[in-house]
Amino acid sequence: MPRNQSTRRHHGLARALRLISIPTIVVIAVYFIYIRFGADSPSKSSDVPLANTPGGPWHDPNKDFIDEPSEPLHRVADDNYAPENPNSDRINATLLVLVRNSEQAEITQSMRDLERTWNHKFNYPWTFFNDEPFTAEFKHAVKRQTKAAVYFEQIPAEHWDTPPWINQDLFEESARILKEQNVQYADKISYRKMCRWNSALFAHHPALKDVQYYWRVEPHVKFFCDIEYDVFRFMRDHNKTYGFTINLYDSPQSISGLWPATEEFLADPANKDLLHPNNAMPWLVDSKHRPGHNLRAHGYSTCHFWSNFEIGDLGFWRGDAYMRYFNHLDRAGGFFYERWGDAPVHSIGLGLFEDRKRIHWFRDIGYNHIPYINCPNRPQGKCKGCETAKFTDGAKFLYKEDCRPSWFHHMGFGDWETPKHEA
Repeated sequence: MPRNQSTRRHHGLARALRLISIPTIVVIAVYFIYIRFGADSPSKSSDVPLANTPGGPWHDPNKDFIDEPSEPLHRVADDNYAPENPNSDRINATLLVLVRNSEQAEITQSMRDLERTWNHKFNYPWTFFNDEPFTAEFKHAVKRQTKAAVYFEQIPAEHWDTPPWINQDLFEESARILKEQNVQYADKISYRKMCRWNSALFAHHPALKDVQYYWRVEPHVKFFCDIEYDVFRFMRDHNKTYGFTINLYDSPQSISGLWPATEEFLADPANKDLLHPNNAMPWLVDSKHRPGHNLRAHGYSTCHFWSNFEIGDLGFWRGDAYMRYFNHLDRAGGFFYERWGDAPVHSIGLGLFEDRKRIHWFRDIGYNHIPYINCPNRPQGKCKGCETAKFTDGAKFLYKEDCRPSWFHHMGFGDWETPKHEA
């Protein structure tokens, strides 16, 4: 690190620490040690991925032909999923959207895709959340996209606002340091609030108290493949807690204190029995595929389920193990002092406290959130608009961000038959 850059960083830290009480300084000093040493990257030679590269050694299972997961699968028959049927086969589930009024065009595009490929058949309700009231224009626009019920909810201030234990001066100083490291959204307080809410608090909104399953949908995403079965009943009938499509590495600079905070939680004798015996710890601490990431994240592989797509059981996020873990992280302050995202927090929680067999790869659902893609090899005509097994529509270097090789290496293929590799 250049001398003048180091001097500016240390002077900035000193200014922030002068404003904070002495007992807090000890905790903060430890935190900034993680930030400081996490910022110095190891040599590139230590971070060569054994992963998915175009023409590389890893065989992408999306190249192999599949259609649907195993039965039982519930399908449309007559009017069993009609929108006005009070005795329909729908279960307690919703399509869940956190969105701003200004994202009206982007979310209606996402809705059109998901309605076309799936929900026009099953008519599950949409539930929209915002920290501000929705406008009449927004409500009218989204209602036009579906025959299903639509609900509009405002997030309580106590779930969205910065919690009182967060020190504003320390936030600003840490945001400046993260910005120096080119961490995306480094200085965006709204992004921190969103990640914190999506990590756990969404599951406790009063509007969801009678809902068990949700499918998270974000603005400006695409769905490519026709899905002919009820995914929520699939989750229930196959005893699944969580479903994903894309599995990525995170920016280690943004979460350098997350794994140390997790280890602190696990070291507490009160939490010793929370680990599930069939957990996904080998995936969480893998250091073979991206050793540089593991080093900068202090023992965490940074692998995570990309949570802009997730189908899940709200009961897990409301459960004792996960909520104790979330509350520990929340009090540690890393959602604000670093930039802990809901994706790694969800993934670590699932990897520690849930049976890994209850985590499902929705391999058959074609999906895109720029710049990454899940595009399966399904029967002709089932998927439109994506190239089979293409992982990204961005630059080739993005292929190294694919963490599926690590997940499959440690966890297998779950409900899907192990694909036949090419000779």
